[in-house]
Amino acid sequence: MSASTDVDMENKAANIDESLYSRQLYVMGHEAQRRMGESNVLIINIDGLGVEIAKNIILAGVRTVTLFDDAPSTYMDLSAQFYITEDDVKKGVSRADASLHKLAELNPYVHVTKHTGSLTPDFISKYRVVVLGNATRQYALEVNELCYSQNVAFIMTESRGVFGSVFCDFGDSFVVSDTDGEQPITSMVASITTTDVVSKLLVTVTDDARHQLETGDFVTFREIQGLEALNECDPVPITVTGPYTFTIDYVGAAANVLGGYVTQVKQPKTLHFKRLKESLVSPGEFLISDFAKIGRSEVLHVAFQALESYRAQHGHLPKSGDSQDAEVVLRLAKELAEERSVDVDEKIVSALAFGARGVIAPITAFLGGIVGQEALKACSGKFTPIHQWFYFDAVECLPTTPLPVSEYQPINSRNDSQIAVFGRTFQTKLNELRLFLVGAGAIGCEMLKNWALMGIATSEEGLIHLTDMDMIEKSNLNRQFLFRSHDVGQAKSTTAASAIRGINPLVHIKSYVTRVGAESEATFDDVFYDSLSGVCTALDNVDARLYMDQRCLFYGLPMMESGTLGTKGNTQIVVPKLTENYGASRDPPEKSIPICTLKNFPNAIEHTLQWARDWFEGVFFQTPNDVNTYLTSPDFVAKNVHTDAVERVYQALVVERPKSFDDCIAWARLHFENMFTNSLKQLLHNFPLDQVTTSGTPFWSGPKRPPTPLIFSSDDDLHMDFIISVANSRAQTYGLTGHRNRDEIVEALKKVHVPAFVARDGVKIAANDEKMKEEQRIASSGPPELPTPVTVGGFRMKPIEFDKDDDRHMEVIVATSNLRARSYKIKEADLHSSRFIAGKIIPAIATTTALVTGLVCLELVKYFQGKPLEAYKNGFVNLALPLFAFSEPIPPKVTTTTLNDEPYKWTAWDRLEMNIGDVSLQYFLNHFEKSYGAEISMLSYGVTILYAMYSAKSRSKERMAMKISELVTTITKTDLPPNQKYLILEICATDADGEDLELPYIRYQYRP
Repeated sequence: MSASTDVDMENKAANIDESLYSRQLYVMGHEAQRRMGESNVLIINIDGLGVEIAKNIILAGVRTVTLFDDAPSTYMDLSAQFYITEDDVKKGVSRADASLHKLAELNPYVHVTKHTGSLTPDFISKYRVVVLGNATRQYALEVNELCYSQNVAFIMTESRGVFGSVFCDFGDSFVVSDTDGEQPITSMVASITTTDVVSKLLVTVTDDARHQLETGDFVTFREIQGLEALNECDPVPITVTGPYTFTIDYVGAAANVLGGYVTQVKQPKTLHFKRLKESLVSPGEFLISDFAKIGRSEVLHVAFQALESYRAQHGHLPKSGDSQDAEVVLRLAKELAEERSVDVDEKIVSALAFGARGVIAPITAFLGGIVGQEALKACSGKFTPIHQWFYFDAVECLPTTPLPVSEYQPINSRNDSQIAVFGRTFQTKLNELRLFLVGAGAIGCEMLKNWALMGIATSEEGLIHLTDMDMIEKSNLNRQFLFRSHDVGQAKSTTAASAIRGINPLVHIKSYVTRVGAESEATFDDVFYDSLSGVCTALDNVDARLYMDQRCLFYGLPMMESGTLGTKGNTQIVVPKLTENYGASRDPPEKSIPICTLKNFPNAIEHTLQWARDWFEGVFFQTPNDVNTYLTSPDFVAKNVHTDAVERVYQALVVERPKSFDDCIAWARLHFENMFTNSLKQLLHNFPLDQVTTSGTPFWSGPKRPPTPLIFSSDDDLHMDFIISVANSRAQTYGLTGHRNRDEIVEALKKVHVPAFVARDGVKIAANDEKMKEEQRIASSGPPELPTPVTVGGFRMKPIEFDKDDDRHMEVIVATSNLRARSYKIKEADLHSSRFIAGKIIPAIATTTALVTGLVCLELVKYFQGKPLEAYKNGFVNLALPLFAFSEPIPPKVTTTTLNDEPYKWTAWDRLEMNIGDVSLQYFLNHFEKSYGAEISMLSYGVTILYAMYSAKSRSKERMAMKISELVTTITKTDLPPNQKYLILEICATDADGEDLELPYIRYQYRP
């Protein structure tokens, strides 16, 4: 590497591109990102596992990545190596050469090179970490010793069929700066009192949330009133005495302590690692991958060594599906196990030997995510590394009954490596699948890559449907690896579909730029869903997931679901009839901020940011939207007479409509005075600083912080940030031209008349949400007189829809939030932190994303092999800890009732089928009673009642002769989609004794 290149790399490392790494920075932090940007990584062996690791590390933004692999590309590589083409195989191009340029395209800030020749101490010393994949054990020992001699972190990993292993050696002394990656806990202090022990104080936090601290944690205090000396103390350890209390060592009195905060302080942790040669014999504790497989790690530790012994003796890995080779491996494992006092599971060892030659995409995606993150831990010191062995298996994916050896033999196809694990017959089934992938973001890109490598939808019968309505943004490039900088602004779905054909030209894929929901059911109709083999969701919101869950329930389709949150990931497999559906279990709703806290009593930056965003959306989006609606809808006033929308329109069109940018500056200045001065003076007028509650405690205590009204100054940068950003946004909504010349804006401000504040005694300020609701009910006045649309000509406002990635929008949010925070003595937040909170950003990294898609694909394999319930696994991982937890899916809830005098059990997957064509209501009712021995007392379609036993006879008689489809269109006054075959009909029914029956809905097929 040249000196100039070194300088370039250093400059790039010093300047973090927040627009590219924004979602990752919320996981790693700036300091860890800086350390990564200064780190060099060497990856040895660029097969399917190696390229996956390289991809994740490059996307993360290290300084350099060097590839070391002279082995020629083969057909066996194509099942997992997504940057090798069949042309590379035919030409014998090395795996490093085939991958180099494509990997380099992933991140312009990472210098990607290849190395040829030997590994010397001097060469190794340049790197922070060396990653070695799928190598012989002897070579691994040599590289580990070389790394140890140069104090270079070493990671070894293997992907063998459905098995995998990871080993980490980060040296004699490795410091972890942040063990779990969680945000330090902050709680509001309610009181600090003395205890029976002279040198201890009891700290009690407010009862709105537990402190969540543990004994031994360190904390600091700030804004404590009455014991200010605590605010200056270094971090002190605590002893937890209850969910809301803990003690600290402190000598001093603690009388009348009011308010303040206590914050956890993360402490570094030092770990000590053993070298590979020592750890092979004395591995210590294993990181458990599945608590249902306790003892499996010990077996696999022996089995992997036996596999290496076989390779050392025979010069190759066992042949796929060869029972004789497997017997040799088993014998070697037993010999080793006897020395180590380990009980050998013969089936597990044999399964490892049978598929050891196969390197498959689901396992490399899973391991690539883990190892990629371990390498980043070595570079950054962020998160706890694997200490030191991790083994994983997915034996549940393997064929239930033994297959003939011929099933596993290579056929010079791109799926040879996968055939070596699952057999040719199953490969044909994968080729013919028709899947619907909803979402082409981070998870969607990784899933498509896996499917292309697995050969899914590569036959004439196969097809992948892909939909995503989003366009590509720069921040996507850090983890959505199918996209490049020149794709920014293009549709994700069409771009991803094109990119995936570059990985496997045989893939059949159709892309849509369509949101899934009721509005798109004409596109994704009955014919569409009936053609599918399964559905996979790659979504970022619960509502869309719940919608797809209902679609899968209705059409009896499996749903493969996954999600990530930083280093955390989860997967769920939903299998028709076998498991509960996605919507059967719900997370509790997020805790919302009380309205009175937002409006009058904020005590955290989250409160001021939400307040700022609400204000932004109100004045720059909702009001312009209301104005435009009024100008185009004659009934606007009538519909909004009981809301404040009419008043907002009146102010925007009559009272406050600007004619120039100077008017916008004046508007911003007056709003500053109202928001940060007058309203706070009024609040303090209503609730003086010395006010007490009815119980005698100070009103301004606990979560209520008294504000300090601000005095505007054009010399204050934050004050001017508000004026400049708000005035320009105001101008934009009115189609006026603004500017950011500070001197000119200051001059314009001098001309603004700011009325003096006069306190109003009649103003009521609600002290809590209940009082606020009561006052809102009481307050009511007639709407103002609005100008007619004709009098304003063709004028339309330009609403600004908040975009967290638009810095101009965030300028308004940050300035508004920080001014309010300053008023309430709340710690102000920078742009990066404010964007995260106000934008409700989901932190994301490529490693977790790759990992969960690997797990999902393993469940896909199980489903299309027809596995029983106990074979499936829902997964949860946290790469920061690291933690892996798997559980068997929950079966669906069963409801028992009676039909035809027989017990009838049903779940959410069941429905009563009526495939009798488009018949009359009378025929329908009679047929149902004859088929199920029950009488329908009410029949409805959505919210529309089609038939009710208690209806007037004249109406019932008229409807009885109508066909069901005609009945629906007549009553709902809407046409049925031309490709719709089914109607969902809800019923109330009784048995022969008149007893109510609890029954599922009817799926009525009225068209063939």
